[in-house]
Amino acid sequence: MSKRSAIYGVMAEFDHAEQLVEATRRTREAGYSRIDAFTPFPIHGLPEALGFRRTRLPLIVLVGGILGGLTGYLLQYYSAAVAYPVNVGGRPLNSWPSFIPVTFEMTVLIAAISAVLGMLALNGLPQPYHPVFNVPRFALASRDRFFLLVEARDPHYDHDSTWKFLESLGAREVFDVEH
Repeated sequence: MSKRSAIYGVMAEFDHAEQLVEATRRTREAGYSRIDAFTPFPIHGLPEALGFRRTRLPLIVLVGGILGGLTGYLLQYYSAAVAYPVNVGGRPLNSWPSFIPVTFEMTVLIAAISAVLGMLALNGLPQPYHPVFNVPRFALASRDRFFLLVEARDPHYDHDSTWKFLESLGAREVFDVEH
């Protein structure tokens, strides 16, 4: 395996958040699409500069809630009207007002579980290892430095030209990120 094939991407280090946001915008404008940024705190405007799109999580939660509500209602209906029909005081076997509390609770429970599992799946978590951890200065990303990564699998990626491009953005330092 050659050194070039072991490269995950090229990463640039910046001193200020504004530099990172501007560099990210210019990187997207240059045609790079497989990019990521690492910061010690949330930065206004960075998700838009990275090209984030709307998430499917609300749809996952909605579907989970609907399935949970239907499951709760149908479970009670089956047990009260089909499997064990007991006529108590002349009330109907399908007494939907008495089914509301369990139906509501099942809706909330399954929607919440869908939200947690959907969030983990959409974020690609858990991810105990990422190649950027191989860069020694990356430890500063949790303190006071800002990093921009261009992945090698980007269609516009060429190691030398990407390296020079990131240097031209005013990066403090540029690093190879190895697998």
